[in-house]
Amino acid sequence: MPPPPPGRLVLVATPIGNVQDLSPRAAGAISEADVVCCEDTRHSGQLFSRLGLRPRRLVSLHGHNEAARASEVVGWLAEGLTVALVSDAGLPGVSDPGGRVVAAAHEAGARVTAVPGPSAAPTAVALAGLGDGRWRFEGFLPRKGAERRHRIAQAERSDVVTVFYESPRRVDALLGELAAAAGDGRLVAVGRELTKLHEELWRGPLGTARGRWPAGEARGEFVLVLDVAPPEALEPPPPGELALAVEELVAGGLSRRDAVAEVAGRLGLNTRAVYDALPRGSQRGRPDAL
Repeated sequence: MPPPPPGRLVLVATPIGNVQDLSPRAAGAISEADVVCCEDTRHSGQLFSRLGLRPRRLVSLHGHNEAARASEVVGWLAEGLTVALVSDAGLPGVSDPGGRVVAAAHEAGARVTAVPGPSAAPTAVALAGLGDGRWRFEGFLPRKGAERRHRIAQAERSDVVTVFYESPRRVDALLGELAAAAGDGRLVAVGRELTKLHEELWRGPLGTARGRWPAGEARGEFVLVLDVAPPEALEPPPPGELALAVEELVAGGLSRRDAVAEVAGRLGLNTRAVYDALPRGSQRGRPDAL
């Protein structure tokens, strides 16, 4: 087995708003690295200049070039270089580029460390005061389609709080979809521009949240924290209701397999649970059918 690369990959969390949140250790890691990979070299360059940091070398690493850049990073690690990885804000790899590079470094046997720091998701969870401290992170949802509906349905039935990221153009639409799924009374906390000058944390029922940040008028970055489901929402619908929902979709022209997938997605259920609710003669097409 070849020896591990002598270099080191360091993930460095950068401020999500207030530049003073960059820790002294993070500043040292950026200054001492042989190469600093940035989501946007101009954005990071301005941040470093404001803080008086002078990295030795800046290179871009974003969603469009990460796959190609990963092999370069592994090469630098093999040369014994220290590579720091930063995103525009927060911790790389959390709804930001970085995951592929980290995986490639691990596969090469390189040492991977992190300088923890600001992140919008746990900050919003702490400010929201919802749930019991457990939470699940959804980040940015798909723009549309069955996967989006499925993940919203999972959040609607979750026994832990769920955290979403959303742009100002689409935050009102997401709040409407969450209200339609979870009900107007479910609590939500909406964080906007966290740690910045115009920071806002609003907490209240979904029915009241809709319309507060209309598309075209809202500004800033948003984090939504959806409260846990009430006990009655955690129970799946009776088998009869599931079977009826499937038959209605089949009558509308869907194949049985697609109808089952649609119902499962709407309710955040496994397709097996929906198939189990169907009459015995209607289970043709299930993946485990004999």
